[in-house]
Amino acid sequence: MLEQVQAVLDKVRPMLQHDGGDVELVDVTPDGVVKVKLTGACGG
Repeated sequence: MLEQVQAVLDKVRPMLQHDGGDVELVDVTPDGVVKVKLTGACGG
């Protein structure tokens, strides 16, 4: 599951970076909750 989530984030990352932001995968819980950290322009 972790690899699948990372693959999806890698697809959206260029769009976020184009606007001055980024996304970082923090965790995927056993019940399927994905936790991410938005940075840069997306952080607010």
